[in-house]
Amino acid sequence: MAEIVTAAMVVIGDEILSGRTKDRNIGHLADIMTAIGIDLKEVRIVPDEEDEIVAAINALRARYTYVFTTGGIGPTHDDITADAVSKAFGVPCEYDAKAYAMLEESYAQRAMEFTDARKRMARMPRGAEHIDNPVSIAPGFRIGNVHVMAGGA
Repeated sequence: MAEIVTAAMVVIGDEILSGRTKDRNIGHLADIMTAIGIDLKEVRIVPDEEDEIVAAINALRARYTYVFTTGGIGPTHDDITADAVSKAFGVPCEYDAKAYAMLEESYAQRAMEFTDARKRMARMPRGAEHIDNPVSIAPGFRIGNVHVMAGGA
């Protein structure tokens, strides 16, 4: 008998919890998971608070085959997902050379300043692998069974 493959999702952001932003990622991920035979078993919506993100990631990654996160890896001060995932895995969060170079080139091509805030999008846990982002150049990343999905840049 085939093993059942399961997934969970962590939606990160105060703007989702307040209602200022309507989530569109849950339904999209559920559709994709169903189409490829993965059972999406749980979704947690958590605030932009490191301890809450760490707790959700650690609980879900121990329970499900895959964990997907959305939100919190952009250039704003409350985008702390990379830091929280690093803490959950007990590794440093640092600038990734490949992501940094990709972002630097992208902003240069658009004649936009590569600010310190934008440079934050090149940070990920040590040992993480890139997830290419066809929507914007800012990559997501995967570490263990946790997949951190990027949004726009």
